[in-house]
Amino acid sequence: MKIFDTLSVAEKELDTSDRVRIYLCGVTVYDDSHIGHARTIIVFDTLRRFLEFQGIKVKFIQNFTDVDDKIINRAVLENVSADAISSRYIANYFVEFDHLNVKRAGMYPKATEHVDDMIGLIKTLIEKKFAYVSSNGVYFSVSKFPEYGKLSKKKTDELVSGARVEVDETKKDPLDFALWKFANEEPKWQSPWGSGRPGWHIECSAMSLKYLGADFEIHGGGRDLIFPHHENEIAQSVSYSDKNFAKIWMHVGMVTINGEKMSKSLGNTKSVDFVLKKWGANIIRLFCLSGHYSKPIDYAEDMLKETITKWRQVENCYYELILSGNEQANPEDMKEIERIANETKKEFFDALNSDFNTSLATGAFFRLVKATNQLAASERLVSSITGIVLPILEQMLDILGLKISRVAEEEKKKINDLIDKRNMFRNQKKFQDADAIRKEISDMGIVLIDHKKKVLWMKQEKIGVEG
Repeated sequence: MKIFDTLSVAEKELDTSDRVRIYLCGVTVYDDSHIGHARTIIVFDTLRRFLEFQGIKVKFIQNFTDVDDKIINRAVLENVSADAISSRYIANYFVEFDHLNVKRAGMYPKATEHVDDMIGLIKTLIEKKFAYVSSNGVYFSVSKFPEYGKLSKKKTDELVSGARVEVDETKKDPLDFALWKFANEEPKWQSPWGSGRPGWHIECSAMSLKYLGADFEIHGGGRDLIFPHHENEIAQSVSYSDKNFAKIWMHVGMVTINGEKMSKSLGNTKSVDFVLKKWGANIIRLFCLSGHYSKPIDYAEDMLKETITKWRQVENCYYELILSGNEQANPEDMKEIERIANETKKEFFDALNSDFNTSLATGAFFRLVKATNQLAASERLVSSITGIVLPILEQMLDILGLKISRVAEEEKKKINDLIDKRNMFRNQKKFQDADAIRKEISDMGIVLIDHKKKVLWMKQEKIGVEG
């Protein structure tokens, strides 16, 4: 498998010989997560699923930034503790991302639980002359790290104090960044240099090195983290350990809203809670995987509505397969569907192995769905064909993290009894009674599929935008 590495600006082969260690920069928990966060996390969840499907061991770490000026400001505004704010949004995170069918990470370290690790890392950087103490805190000296800018491709002489570079006259250089900030108000911790709290960048270095060690396989996050966050992580981590920090830097593109950057100031952010209620988990996952992970994608309602239509085709395909009859298959049909199933499976896996191209992979997935539905529509889908298609379809569903609404045995019996009753009314030309049965079935979230010689059914996911 090859993945594009932001640092080397080239596709690099992922080393899967032992295990794949992944560190993903998580959310700063001062507000609800939004669709941009969801895209990054869904991309990495799908990557993990793909690796684990192949029997590769994955150690997946995703942090929570639970000490930050934004959290503190929110706490002051609400007159509660910073811990109350972070605890609330961490709890919300798990509810929302569980609903998005995101597998839980192996560990979710919090910054506040690793302050001692950060202090130890800062001590070493001071001892090695990579950091210094000023009247406002402890800073990393960018000039001591000649490779600074190698990830973002920014030259230090072109960077100026201002946007995304913290202005502080006590720094030796405007580019130097905070490792420790002195503070007297809560939250604060004691350090050898004075009470205060850690800078943003040092927390991810401390936690990733502690749990994954140096030179781990993948460091990930949104493209907005390349500078300064990941650039600063590299500088302080390499200076601390004298080792390579991460083998591959994998960055996910932003989500725009109708072509505009998503931001709170524009009032156009879409929270995970909002999009879940409006579209449901499967539509959101398909949206987040619809473009190449490294490119931006646009949240446009027309496209999302089209995705609902595609998902209905997937549901139809699945239920046609599991309810297919035992008739003899046409040898030509068998040969053709076997060819399409093998081709689409190869396309799917080749796409994911080639810089994790989920756009091409989902295209192969929908091609298999379409071919199956065409057979079903022409009354040629039988159980022997199901034996070929269903295992491949379920593999793809699992890797993409998509979940078909299933039916319990008790409910299945009720549905079949109602269908038999409807058929009886139809045979008796009691169409009003038959329509009443159909409505009762529909109210259960079941859609009937009328064939010439039989009536099948499928369970449809309830999607808010349709209701």
